[in-house]
Amino acid sequence: MKTLFRPVGLFEMKLILDLNLKGFPPRLPEQPIFYPVLNKPYADQIAREWNTKDKFSGHVGFVTEFQVASPFIDKYEEQIVGSGIHNELWIPSEDLDEFNSNIEGYIKLVDVFYGNNYIGLFPEGTIFVDKSPVDQLLIWKEILNINRPFGA
Repeated sequence: MKTLFRPVGLFEMKLILDLNLKGFPPRLPEQPIFYPVLNKPYADQIAREWNTKDKFSGHVGFVTEFQVASPFIDKYEEQIVGSGIHNELWIPSEDLDEFNSNIEGYIKLVDVFYGNNYIGLFPEGTIFVDKSPVDQLLIWKEILNINRPFGA
């Protein structure tokens, strides 16, 4: 089993919630790979330095943590894409369904970074409809509490 992290923006986090924290949404046609990262500092860096500044991420970066079963995950080679902490796996988009079925337990939300332009979640039909950013933060806090491992 391998513990992985995935930094995501607002829209992808909503899709993960729609999947009941059991999988990641399909890749877009222009996204041939899904790249979970191998350590939290790298995931934090992406969420904080990229997602919070990105309009399409809603100016917020969520860091998720999850475990994927062996031997499935062991067939993907570690990729180093920058400094020593920039380690990730490259999962072809056509393997994502099988990847999701090998996630052990739930995807946990372990950190959130808000950018200066964050205004909240606004798509209709979500638990955040008509909620202020403060109320949304309280909802995220509750989600974090539910996903916190016992004794943590």
